[in-house]
Amino acid sequence: MPAPLASGRRHWLLGAAAAATAAALPAQAQPAATPVPPASPLGTDVPISAPRTEFVYESIVDIADMVTIGPGPLGERRIVPITGGEFAGPGLKGTVLPGGADRQLVRRDGARLLDALYELKTDDGAIITVHNQVLVRTAPGQPRYAASHIHLSAPDGKYGWLNDCVYTGTLDSLRPKRNAVLIRVFRIV
Repeated sequence: MPAPLASGRRHWLLGAAAAATAAALPAQAQPAATPVPPASPLGTDVPISAPRTEFVYESIVDIADMVTIGPGPLGERRIVPITGGEFAGPGLKGTVLPGGADRQLVRRDGARLLDALYELKTDDGAIITVHNQVLVRTAPGQPRYAASHIHLSAPDGKYGWLNDCVYTGTLDSLRPKRNAVLIRVFRIV
C-alpha cells in the first residue's frame, strides 16, 4: 500500500512545482486581467465608459486690459477685449481676429464665469466662430480649475467637420510674458 501514498506525494510535488513555475513567469506570459467597468448605480446593463478626447488645436489669444462694467445681481461684471492672436492644430492654422470679447461674471463665491465670442481666420481664408464658456475656480489649498465647453461654427467644406462634434478645453494665462491666454481645444470622441 505504500505506492498510493508515494503517488499522491508525487502529484502534490508536481503540482507545487507547476504553480511555482507559473508564478515565476514574466508578467506578459500570464493572461492579462480585463478591466471591469464600474457597475451602473441605477442597475442598467449599459456599461459606464468615460469620454475620450482628441486634440484639435491650441490658440494664443491676445487680450486688452479688462474693463469693469459694475456689479449685477449675480456678481461683478467685466469685459476683456480680444485683440488678435494665432492658432494651430492638425489640419488647422491661422490667426485670431481682433474684435471679439470675453464677458466675465465674478460670482460672489469668487468663481469666474467667462463667456468669450470671437473668430478665427484660417490661413486659406475660412472664418470659424468660437463660443467658449469657461468656469475658473481657485479654492484655497486646491489647484486652479479652468475648464470650458466650446461651440465652433465653421463654413461647409474643408472645415465642416468642426460643426459635428462636442468640444471641451483648458485655459491658462501667459502673463507676464504676454498679455494673452492659451486655450487648448479637444474633441470628445
